[in-house]
Amino acid sequence: MKKTVADQFVEVLALAGVKRIYGVVGDSLNALTESLRRRGDIEWVPMRNEESAAFAAGAEAHLTGQLAVCAGSCGPGNLHLINGLYDCHRSRAPVLAIAAQIPSVELGTGYFQETHPEVLFKECSHYCELVSGPNQMQRTAEIAVRNAVGKGGVAVVVLPGDIAMLKAEDARAPTPESLRVSASQLMPAQEQVEQMAALLNRGGRVTLLCGAGCEGAGAQVVELAKRLQAPVVSALRGKEFLEKDNPHFVGLTGLIGYASGYWAMIDCDVLLMLGTDFPYRQFYPDGADTRIIQVDVRAENIGKRTRVDLGVVGSVSATVQALLPRLETKRDTKHLERALAHYRKTREELDSLGQGTVGKKPIHPPQVARAFDLQASDDAIFTCDVGLPTVWAARYATMKGGRRLVGSFNHGSMASALAQAIGAQKAFPDRQVISFSGDGGFTMLMGDFIGLVQLGLPIKVVVFNNSSLGFVAMEQQVGGMLDVGTALKNPDFAALAEAVGVKGLRVEDPGQVDEAVRQALATPGPVLVDAVVSKAELVMPPRITASMAAGFTLFGIKALLNGRTNEVLELARTNLWR
Repeated sequence: MKKTVADQFVEVLALAGVKRIYGVVGDSLNALTESLRRRGDIEWVPMRNEESAAFAAGAEAHLTGQLAVCAGSCGPGNLHLINGLYDCHRSRAPVLAIAAQIPSVELGTGYFQETHPEVLFKECSHYCELVSGPNQMQRTAEIAVRNAVGKGGVAVVVLPGDIAMLKAEDARAPTPESLRVSASQLMPAQEQVEQMAALLNRGGRVTLLCGAGCEGAGAQVVELAKRLQAPVVSALRGKEFLEKDNPHFVGLTGLIGYASGYWAMIDCDVLLMLGTDFPYRQFYPDGADTRIIQVDVRAENIGKRTRVDLGVVGSVSATVQALLPRLETKRDTKHLERALAHYRKTREELDSLGQGTVGKKPIHPPQVARAFDLQASDDAIFTCDVGLPTVWAARYATMKGGRRLVGSFNHGSMASALAQAIGAQKAFPDRQVISFSGDGGFTMLMGDFIGLVQLGLPIKVVVFNNSSLGFVAMEQQVGGMLDVGTALKNPDFAALAEAVGVKGLRVEDPGQVDEAVRQALATPGPVLVDAVVSKAELVMPPRITASMAAGFTLFGIKALLNGRTNEVLELARTNLWR
């Protein structure tokens, strides 16, 4: 049998270490799927929506650090990939997307389902190219793999279905070592390291703000914090790398962060930013006396969010390693002790919100999140939808042991949690995978929930069922508006789960929460927990501005004038009379 272009493509993917491809089949992908069938060493994971396929691939890539692949058929098929690919690219997850194309002879004729993926995907990829003949295939595939893995992000190969079926041109196969490139540690200039040391040695109170760039450098960050007597504040994407075994950790900052994290950053003399592109400018210190140092592998990130006194281009691990011998050990612990005391108090307050009383409805969402945190295994993987589920994961899913946390934290897309849970469970079949899904996000891509039975994935899905797009409603209220278009008329999600062959548990009383969580985690297969929670739960940011307070006041007045007194009373009952 002749070796086809598709065979050659799949061979390169196999040599790159690819284990599976997530996608939805279609005629323009037939040559690819047939090649996978004949080889048998790369799994085709059938999804119900290509958007889910991209999210799933992104989660696998994020958790393993290895190349993951998704695919979509021509036109509308691969267009569905784009939202998930934006998320992968912005999170720097190494993902290769296969965008099948219409027959090559029809390109440019306005043919049925014709689009131009090589143009459409440019903004969310490092590399995006059309294969127009067999002589391009192998080199294009190799370049795509190295771009995705070496740069961290998305590469797209556009492959017409008819080209995929043609006889491949002879070419020397690459070696696995030539494809499985790894990101190198970037060492900053010695002069910059000495400037950092000088600023930190003569500075007073130091706080560290750390992000995803601290992956693999957690122990070094702790050593640095000890040397500087500095509290460690985390951006959301840094949480999974910085919370574990870190006696200097004082929480997150930002809209969903903790007061302790916010004040540790604001009330310092030197802020050292390590591997973070934390976007919210209003949470940075704005005093003229505060010195800011930023370390990042990408020069374009330096000073993008706040003014900096010293920008250092380098990997966190390499930079800290070079910096430590030049630092004096600080003796004054007052700043650190104050931040840690504030964190303990904040943590106690948050944990108290995660307690419920039997018979006292409604359930508060923190109770559900905390119950999963307390009962989940030490190597559990949590995924979360954007909005309120991200808040509950950030505040209650502690990253002890080998736990991981995946979400659409840079792109901020709804409906990512379930799909990312699929990618996580496929990559790690023996670990607990728990999806914190919002009712809005869950129903947006609910088709892939049906696939859990077909794929045999024991994912535990908790739906925070508040019959509302809760975070959007809160944003409207903060703006002084009445919430519009946020209400959801939901089904009984537990009954729906049972109808598709998944164990469903509906929880309406605080007294049912712990047992439902225990039962869900003990069940071998997939489980959905339909947690009927309060829709009036306020998420208070660590910094309350006058405009926020005014907005809530204006909302209350408008609600009363429009006959919506019950909403104001529920807001008070939920957040004041607890």
